[in-house]
Amino acid sequence: MLSPERLALPDYEYLAQQHVLTYMEDAVCQLLENKEDISQYGIARFFTEYFNSVCQGTHILFREFSFVQATPHNRASFLRAFWRCFRTVGKNGDLLTMKEYHCLLQLLCPDFPLELTRKAARIVLLDDAMDCLMSFSDFLLAFQVQFYYSEFLESVAAIYQDLLSGKNPNTVVVPTSSSGQHRQRPTSGEASMLEGVEASLFCQCLENLCDRHKYSCPPPALVKEVLSKAQRLTFYGFLVALSKHQGTNQALGALPDKGDLMHDPAMDEELERLVVRSRLHRTSRQLRADEPEPFGFQRRDRAEALERVSSA
Repeated sequence: MLSPERLALPDYEYLAQQHVLTYMEDAVCQLLENKEDISQYGIARFFTEYFNSVCQGTHILFREFSFVQATPHNRASFLRAFWRCFRTVGKNGDLLTMKEYHCLLQLLCPDFPLELTRKAARIVLLDDAMDCLMSFSDFLLAFQVQFYYSEFLESVAAIYQDLLSGKNPNTVVVPTSSSGQHRQRPTSGEASMLEGVEASLFCQCLENLCDRHKYSCPPPALVKEVLSKAQRLTFYGFLVALSKHQGTNQALGALPDKGDLMHDPAMDEELERLVVRSRLHRTSRQLRADEPEPFGFQRRDRAEALERVSSA
């Protein structure tokens, strides 16, 4: 049932808020690219299946990065897909490098930018070498923040730099580069200056940024809570605190709480069914291979005989 808040929105505002035109344009493009195949089962069925996949969050699989990051729903869907596909990495206790995590991301999105993966790894590793090993849960929570809030964090980095240099950051900050090409991290000398910036002033600037944002950003109350726990804070100290805060998961709604990251009963049940099906298939093939053929030959015996003849 539609909520009263949704019904109160004008049509054009609702369409813009839900990015309906983005999905319509993408659906039509796919329809035109695959019209010969689609003509076999009808256009109505194609649109039904397309929007079902959008609702289920599977529409972003193996798509180009420009589409994966196009809407908040796409970003949340990609985060959920990455978690579900590679959760066993964490469940097995495996530790991977930044480049290895990037390879996993590229399995879902072939042109996923390396720089975005590197920035997520920096939240975990800070000043450690970038080839250090990271747990799946640590990387995933950092990646969630960097990927979903990429434009917001770009503006936060600009504000932080202004505060470090003594400039007034209370001006509109407009990102000038793509989300995959953010500002470089402050140098170690800048980051260590007075152990960061005054948290209360930083908080005030970020509250103003949230008020005028035109892209996804954390709830202002969450930002304020994170910044209220220290008198001074560095840029990456803020990112670490934001990634580890339980409210971040709740705000995004893409991932379970950190304690439940290794648990996915629905996926475990599906995997168990696949394992059982695979075992039954192998057993069936084994039984067919052992069936006697005319003249007393078995399939396996015949294959071995053919190998001996060919080798002779």
